[in-house]
Amino acid sequence: MDWASLVPVGLLFILILLLVLKTQHFWRSQVKFPPGPQPLPIIGNLHIIDLKKLGETMLQVTSVVPFLRALTLRQSLTSRKGYKDLKPFEMSLLMNSAVANVIVSILLGKRFDYEDPTFKRLLSLLNENIKLFGSPSVSVIHTLYNMFPILGFFLKATKSFLQNLKEVNDFIKATFTKHLKVLDRNDQRSFIDAFLENGKANTFFDDVNLTEVVRSLFTAGMDTTATTLRWGLLLMMKYPEIQKKVQAEIDQVIGSNPPRTEHRTKMPYTDAVVHEIQRFANILPLNLPHETTVDVTVKGYFIPKGTYVIPLLNSVLQDKTQWEKPCSFHPEHFLNSEGKFVKKDAFMPFSAGRRICAGETLAKMELFLFFTSLLQRFTFQPPPGVSPSDLDLSATTRFVVAPVTHEVCAVSRS
Repeated sequence: MDWASLVPVGLLFILILLLVLKTQHFWRSQVKFPPGPQPLPIIGNLHIIDLKKLGETMLQVTSVVPFLRALTLRQSLTSRKGYKDLKPFEMSLLMNSAVANVIVSILLGKRFDYEDPTFKRLLSLLNENIKLFGSPSVSVIHTLYNMFPILGFFLKATKSFLQNLKEVNDFIKATFTKHLKVLDRNDQRSFIDAFLENGKANTFFDDVNLTEVVRSLFTAGMDTTATTLRWGLLLMMKYPEIQKKVQAEIDQVIGSNPPRTEHRTKMPYTDAVVHEIQRFANILPLNLPHETTVDVTVKGYFIPKGTYVIPLLNSVLQDKTQWEKPCSFHPEHFLNSEGKFVKKDAFMPFSAGRRICAGETLAKMELFLFFTSLLQRFTFQPPPGVSPSDLDLSATTRFVVAPVTHEVCAVSRS
């Protein structure tokens, strides 16, 4: 190899790099952008991001910026009277199945049996794609690919993701095709029925949008709620004294009756615990990326149109000025001195503003009903030989932050 011939190329590369840095410095000096670390060409600030702690890292990176400050699950829980005879089990699949069936009942007006092969396949596809999409390394590669498509050879996981996506879309299309054949405008039994009926009068309600909406409801509505419930049961095992207080309130207010949403206002401690589970778990620390539609100025800083904005929810959910014990599980955050539930402005697990989570109301109902129903019937304990203090509250590195894999014992209270 003639190394001498490579010298001009190397010099040209250095000159281009210096030109990019100089141009970048010029524009930043001309316009008052929000302060932050100096980004490098092409990769920006990816070199200082800890992929295992995205939320914490992003919060540290932006810390210099002044303005950023239900019920079907019971059919599947097998209990025995003797705790020592209980077989510990992992809850992820059960939780996903139960919550997914709530989504199914809204979309289709029916529910699947947990052993239905079609249902199990659908859950498998959704779970695999959530993991693929949520992997920090894959997310970084996809970010670079969006800017530089030539890097497509890095995207090995993309093929699996797209194949899974196609199979999910095919299932959705086949499902609403069946609904078209039996659609009765006077008897709208489900979300899909209402969508298809509106499609006759509004071109927005077409097959493409229906597929996107249904898939979004499945992926966003299933994993987030199921993950929050998994955190909730883990925290109840970790803090059995809190679990006992919740159960005492359930026994007093509900008794053996099925929980209803209207019970929540009569159960301040349970309500506080559910809210604290969401705050402490902080399952979406980076929220979802947004984009400015116009040039805006915030607190004197210029943000141009088309800028990606990442709202860091952990900046408020773990704000030391708003919470007495921001890094601890402390239900009293939502209780006053008289034991009554109090709302907190810094409680934003569903984001805020016009783009707040569309499923907030449904998620709140699901969390309360599932949580109270489960604790009404069962006491959740670690596997035999494991003490509550030994339980690991570490989180997995995913788009939706879940607890590390753990087993539970569901001891019947009857």
